[in-house]
Amino acid sequence: MSGLASLKTAQPHFPLVVEVVVIDLDGTLLHTAPDLAEAANRMLAEMQMPPLEEALLKTYIGNGVARLIKRVLTRSMEGEPDAELYARARPIYEKHYAEVVSLHSRPFPDVVEGLQAMKQAGYRLACITNKAEKFTVPLLKDTGLHDYFELILSGDTLHKMKPDPLPLLHACEHFGVTPDKMLLIGDSLNDAQAARAAGCHVFCVPYGYNRGRHVSELDTDAVVDSLLTATKLIRKA
Repeated sequence: MSGLASLKTAQPHFPLVVEVVVIDLDGTLLHTAPDLAEAANRMLAEMQMPPLEEALLKTYIGNGVARLIKRVLTRSMEGEPDAELYARARPIYEKHYAEVVSLHSRPFPDVVEGLQAMKQAGYRLACITNKAEKFTVPLLKDTGLHDYFELILSGDTLHKMKPDPLPLLHACEHFGVTPDKMLLIGDSLNDAQAARAAGCHVFCVPYGYNRGRHVSELDTDAVVDSLLTATKLIRKA
């Protein structure tokens, strides 16, 4: 499927029969890295620490605000900063991110068209993200995407977040479907692991934030170049 999608081998037949499509936020729906980097560098400046490059920041996105701040402070994926330093940094970061949450963040190409096509086809849509709710809702509203979704689960909505399967299983219960009738579209290892653990189908887009690694390395049903392309690989029952 040149130019459209790269399909994994030994996977279900396409098009997949699904009822619900769940979509990740950062790196899938929206290019949020510029605003995350802006907030991080404002935090660092206020704390009299050197700035970081947006390209490096992109590799830090995906595990919620706490891990993002820790990665920014330590310049490492699993680093643990001094507890007092982190406690001082978090409110500073959150203050600045609230100010710039949708300053530069925009939908990726074909996101709006893909959402419109899914709605018109009768799929029920949800957004599941590890971003905190106080940032998720304003961001979706400011970018015009909020009303496409019947269900929005943020990183602090439930007591666990991706890669744990709980948010996806919660969505299945909400919509009254079994996991095999749900598709998650994401951009990272978190999404692939959560979907597989929940028993859902999963597509990944290659343009997002997967810690600097290409999504072709992940266990997915397909790599699709856009949400609109994803609609060509699924159908309603």
